[in-house]
Amino acid sequence: MDIKINFSGTGHRYTKEEIDLVSRVMNEADPLTQGKYRDDFEEKFKEKIGVKHCFAVHTATAALELTAQLCQFNGTDELIVPSHTYTASVFPFVKNRARIKWCDIDLKTRVVTVDEIIPHITPKTKAVLIPHIYGFMTPMQPIMDLAKKHNFLVIEDVAQAMGTETDGIKAGGYGDFGIYSFHSHKNITTLGEGGMLALKDDVMAKILPALRHNGHCPWDFKQSDYWVPAGINVDLPSLNGQYIQPNNYCLGEVECALGSKLLDRLDEINDKKRKRAIKFIDSLDEYPEIEFHRVNDKRHNYHLLVSRMKNGKSYDMIRKMVHENGIKCVVQYYPLHRYDYYKKSGFGFADTPNTDEFYDNMVSFPFQHWMSDEDLDYMLKSTIKVLKELRND
Repeated sequence: MDIKINFSGTGHRYTKEEIDLVSRVMNEADPLTQGKYRDDFEEKFKEKIGVKHCFAVHTATAALELTAQLCQFNGTDELIVPSHTYTASVFPFVKNRARIKWCDIDLKTRVVTVDEIIPHITPKTKAVLIPHIYGFMTPMQPIMDLAKKHNFLVIEDVAQAMGTETDGIKAGGYGDFGIYSFHSHKNITTLGEGGMLALKDDVMAKILPALRHNGHCPWDFKQSDYWVPAGINVDLPSLNGQYIQPNNYCLGEVECALGSKLLDRLDEINDKKRKRAIKFIDSLDEYPEIEFHRVNDKRHNYHLLVSRMKNGKSYDMIRKMVHENGIKCVVQYYPLHRYDYYKKSGFGFADTPNTDEFYDNMVSFPFQHWMSDEDLDYMLKSTIKVLKELRND
């Protein structure tokens, strides 16, 4: 199989300036973790995204693990979350004793909205998790109004939608928690892995440094010498009278320096991907059997370019794109309730017809930022050719 356009695991390339920065920090940073570049990155991120507190961590999954710990699920508390998302969005909460209540997605936007959440609210609802999947920011204000009415926490999974906004508020700026990813596939990446956790609560923010880094915290007295009794204390962070076990989720100085620099390019990357996505989508107007979600404003950054085949021929479409045209289209995301992990964990059932309909008929196109204009044009022409062929089958 000759692949001409791969579904790349790398979202963008680095500029010479970014590469030179990495080289310099590798040689100059002391230490290589928990230093000035982390502090600079967190401050710049707060300003760029408009969040109150934020903490750099080594993956977005680590940010979700910390969030699950801070929610303090008791084994009967429920988390409402769409089954149509990546597994890392959910399994940290399973590990931390949340009862999962799967909700559906809106078929047009592919994200969860307030209408899908309402039927699942019970007195046990502790939190709702909102993945801004594919790069589209779900309408948040109705969800926040619902949270206030029913007193539950709101977690925004912004892994795919960093930099998007509605009504002047960035994704992650509405909820109690905002989780961001700098994984290799995302619109900006800190050398393959990285994440950020945003918080609103001042008490949670106060214990987060110890929770992130091995329980390290200052002594509650003045040391006579900096090494007596030890350089720093180790303690159990506590929240609401309960102890929480600490972790080691730090992000290194090189990655933090690079992440800070990449924030300068975030809007340019998002704008370019959106412009190209709209051009691709509009060029397929004559083919209503393939349906995209068209949003030509900052609510969408088109992290991914996904479609739904309305004629039931998605697998035929992918086979022709791959085997006859060398374009590696894929299918995302397998509904979580179908996985063995969630079945074995007791969460193997979901009444989610839109999720099933979308997954079973979706086609996701290669759409990395660094794709050449020539490759994008070839992919468009190939898509049109295959759609015409499928009409005649």
